Amino acid sequence: MFTGLVRTMGRLQRWRAGVWVRGDLRALGPLELGDSIAVDGVCLTVSRLLGDGFQADVSEETLSRTTLARKADGGDWVNLEPALRLSDRLGGHLVSGHVDGQGKILGIQRQPASWHLEVGCDPKHHGRYLCGKASIALDGISLTLAGCDDDGGRFWVAVIPHTWITTTLQYRQVGDLLNLEIDLLAKYTERLLDFRGQRGHRDVPGPNPGPEGDATPSLPISAAWLRSQGW
Repeated sequence: MFTGLVRTMGRLQRWRAGVWVRGDLRALGPLELGDSIAVDGVCLTVSRLLGDGFQADVSEETLSRTTLARKADGGDWVNLEPALRLSDRLGGHLVSGHVDGQGKILGIQRQPASWHLEVGCDPKHHGRYLCGKASIALDGISLTLAGCDDDGGRFWVAVIPHTWITTTLQYRQVGDLLNLEIDLLAKYTERLLDFRGQRGHRDVPGPNPGPEGDATPSLPISAAWLRSQGW
């Protein structure tokens, strides 16, 4: 797990069936084989340590779903973050490093105190998870939605100067693709509601088995209930 708070940047290039991340990576702390590192929001496992970085294997699924292949071919800068410790502060939001898809930069506008970044994505697959003040990870950066279209196919975020100059956003241009990860809570909530809607909440085992081994029915969770609880 990660928080979406980028520690440093590195250069990405191809290495056999994987990638090679190079640069001054001291901000990541002491690296060991098997460590998980978020590379532009993609969770990769360190498979080889080198003096100027590390190498990681990348599956075909990851290459097809993310921007890593394109960035490795171009030697682009990537955002880097080490895995979260249980004792760490959760300064961003929970990020798994499992990218849901890609978004395209539609506009970049410099404002007096921030940058206005507008991004387009597939409304069919991602739009329903987006709303004002929701959390989203773009290239591994934890950001808050300032707003979005009704169908979620276009959204925008305000990027503060610190985030802009310490991440790869400073190098991005209109038309560039970004790795996109939807907030985990939104996806799990939808899955739970769908599951209960298909089977009925009394058919879904509760957390504690009864004396006969049968699960205790749990309370129904609905959209109305979530709204009443402040969601």
